[in-house]
Amino acid sequence: MLEQDILKHPTSILSAAQREQYFEEGAVLVEGAVPEVWLKRLRAASDEIIERSRAITESDGVYILEAGHCAAAPRLKRLSSPIDHHPDFWDFTSSSPAVEGAADLVGPDVKYHHSKLNFKWSKGGMKFDWHQDIQAWPHTDYSPVTVGLYLEDCQAEQGPLITIRGSHRGPLHSMYDVDRNWALRIPEDRIDMDKANHMIGPAGSLVMLNCRTIHGSAPNMSDRSRPFLLMVFSSADSFPYRANAIRSPRAGTIVRGQPARMSCHDPRPCEVPPDWSKGYVGPWAHQAGKTPNQAAE
Repeated sequence: MLEQDILKHPTSILSAAQREQYFEEGAVLVEGAVPEVWLKRLRAASDEIIERSRAITESDGVYILEAGHCAAAPRLKRLSSPIDHHPDFWDFTSSSPAVEGAADLVGPDVKYHHSKLNFKWSKGGMKFDWHQDIQAWPHTDYSPVTVGLYLEDCQAEQGPLITIRGSHRGPLHSMYDVDRNWALRIPEDRIDMDKANHMIGPAGSLVMLNCRTIHGSAPNMSDRSRPFLLMVFSSADSFPYRANAIRSPRAGTIVRGQPARMSCHDPRPCEVPPDWSKGYVGPWAHQAGKTPNQAAE
């Protein structure tokens, strides 16, 4: 669904000003969107995942580990598709304020695409280089939105998400390097840091991120971890045309409203990523230049 059509529908949990900010700046943070009852369930599920990670010794397609991870001191960087590894994550992703918030930004009919649970551990949790998302999972339009939930308070020293205001209105940058390897990185000299917005907020805050918006994050140098649940939704009439990097049998599920009878197409082109059906190791390996991938034909 295109922006002008989305705006014809009333909002559910966002104010008119918050929705206006999203479409103007490419991101908005909504404090107090998720009640404590949900946070308790999701924190408990997150703790279970961390306990399971103690038995993991190498990163794979599900568990991505930080340097120094071990059974005695687990440092799980990411759990891919948490909805498939604990029922509470799917309960939240399919019927919660996150879905209602997505509907305010993509229209009343909402489709699930993928999710991940990112942990940025205290005292050195890794940064994430500047990038845009949609080139990794292109759709027929630019309705996809990432809805992120801070499970704990997130302050500036914890490496919060940083967005560049208005960058979604600008060009899509190539996510390939000069050798045509997938790098998922925009050089910092192309970033207008005067428009940087640090998305800090208390536990229960939702960060709504447009798929074209430039964003990244700094390392976590604090004494507190920063668990961040990320869910990607689109309009029901928006369709991906490349293999999903984070696979799930629930991908494509309509979580609100009705399935589309027609597809929506934005005329602006989008770069095509590598063929993720051959496997995906996670973004940090690509940013570190450890996994060259040639561009698709």
